[in-house]
Amino acid sequence: MGEDSSAEVSHTAACGTFGSDFGIMLSWSHLVQELVTQQTDCLVLCDDPWLFRHLAGLSGVRAGRAPALAPARLKLQLRGFVARLRLIVRLIHAWALTRPLRGSHQSGDAAILVYGHPGSNAQGHDAYFGPLMRELPTLKRLMHCDCPPRLARRLAADGRTASLHAWGNPFFACRLLGEKWSPSRPLIDGPFGWLIRRAAAHENGGGGPAMNRWQIHCQGRWLASITPATVAWPWENHAWERALCRQANSAGIESIGYQHTVIGPHQINYAVYSNPDGLRSIPNKVIADGPAYRDEMADWGVPRDRLLVGGALRFDLPARQIYDPSGPLFVPLSATREVAALQVEAARQISATGRPVLVKQHPMYPFAFTETETLRRTETTLVHQTGLSAVVYATGTSGLEALLAGLPAFRLLAEDRLSIDVLPASLTAVPVELEGLAAALAEARPPAPTAWAEVLSPVDWSLWRGLLGGAKHRPTDTNRMTA
Repeated sequence: MGEDSSAEVSHTAACGTFGSDFGIMLSWSHLVQELVTQQTDCLVLCDDPWLFRHLAGLSGVRAGRAPALAPARLKLQLRGFVARLRLIVRLIHAWALTRPLRGSHQSGDAAILVYGHPGSNAQGHDAYFGPLMRELPTLKRLMHCDCPPRLARRLAADGRTASLHAWGNPFFACRLLGEKWSPSRPLIDGPFGWLIRRAAAHENGGGGPAMNRWQIHCQGRWLASITPATVAWPWENHAWERALCRQANSAGIESIGYQHTVIGPHQINYAVYSNPDGLRSIPNKVIADGPAYRDEMADWGVPRDRLLVGGALRFDLPARQIYDPSGPLFVPLSATREVAALQVEAARQISATGRPVLVKQHPMYPFAFTETETLRRTETTLVHQTGLSAVVYATGTSGLEALLAGLPAFRLLAEDRLSIDVLPASLTAVPVELEGLAAALAEARPPAPTAWAEVLSPVDWSLWRGLLGGAKHRPTDTNRMTA
């Protein structure tokens, strides 16, 4: 899929585990094939018109009447058209509001490219790169196209921040009305054709492909205009990032991918094997938070001679011992709305037993719920809590933070989607379904102590200054990797 001409705007083709459910559809296919080999009659209920047709075509499957395809396809087509139309209006508005910010970036500046996180500020702190801008006074910051223009303007008060929108062309934005991911005929006629058609229909049923195209357009024009010495960003090997690597390489610009939060065994978007052009779409250097994640990325195919350990810019050690068996349960909500809803339901059920529960919403994805005497909202992060009895998480960094803080950690499993494991191989949280959560919490015990340094590392400021401060960097013996 990644070799197709339009694939660079697709989450599916980039193996985006959070942006596409194509992998879940493949899982259903494999499961049904296994049932066929067992030669035991099994009834499979499926109301998805694309998946039904795929399963019906498998050898040994006897299928009934397929669900209607045309209404589902038409609904997504209409939804996609409206989504792209609304997106175009938003993009032109963002371009107009952020264009005056362009002057803060000059040719040759080193820059970090980051998402619009409300935890960032104009006083030198960035939610993805911590205090790096305070440490490197010449470093510039560029906001990803997901950043609302008002937030970008607020952050630009530092005189060093601009928005990628400002380098876009509003006439190009108008062309996005027809922007879609269009898999080639050999793919949609192949053995997984119905699943690929489904993935394309769902992606094109929103503004995702058009937004990816705008991001690629804006970052390319920024690179050509500013020609920064170096560009670094939170790396996950998504579609727009692969394009950024190619664009930077073509312009002779150093590209640096800094590990984005946590990486686990299910996050196949990090796999270099999924890049059809191999290392050409991988940053020149990939910086890990610590040794555990360096090894994780090496397992996903990143060459060890490109890997460095730069330390954990985003993680803090707990200021004090925060485990308290009589303390509240802490529930940090996922960025995925459906998963967050499951977590809130879990929190509601546990709080109904009289046990106090603190719920912290994701900073970028608010989630409304009704508070009670035992169910409270908190804005205090896990490591700054004063006493917790356990943590129930689903995605994000909270599971790692809990285990490193010596707290019992439970990974809540959803029944309708793959529950992505984001922990490194050396750490394990207790997987639990909603029905078994109360019993699991009753048996909760603190995990075996884990040395912080085995997973994360202190920040190597000399490395960061060498990479983004203008001086050439020569890795220290502890950072140099052998093939």
